[in-house]
Amino acid sequence: ECLDPFDIPESEAFDVFVNEVLCVGKGCPYSCVKRAPHAFSYDPSTGTARATSQGHGEDYRVQLAVGQCPRNCIHFVTPSQRIILEELLDSILNVPFDISAEADLLYSLIVKAKFENNRYQKPKKQPKTSTKNVDWF
Repeated sequence: ECLDPFDIPESEAFDVFVNEVLCVGKGCPYSCVKRAPHAFSYDPSTGTARATSQGHGEDYRVQLAVGQCPRNCIHFVTPSQRIILEELLDSILNVPFDISAEADLLYSLIVKAKFENNRYQKPKKQPKTSTKNVDWF
């Protein structure tokens, strides 16, 4: 069964994605690269920020970088959402002609991911059953 990761997130959104189309890069006054250098770096070809490592969703400095981004171009996504968004972003950045349709698709997928990821619910824990008798005093 093939599920759309933007319709049904497979896990909590702890991976970081930077929309480099909107990113100011080195001119940003609230640089995510300076705030969390272990998770972000500048792309040498574009000068924009890029997430270099994943799994820092609980890290306070990464959360500050996401929350203080003036262009709102850093997002928490699931791993499979991140893969799709990065492939789409690469196709936008590497094509020299009009990319407005792809940029609109990227924006709509990010909005959908933010909405659905807020609705993600962890699987419910199954109660443990015991076959032993317990005496209550």
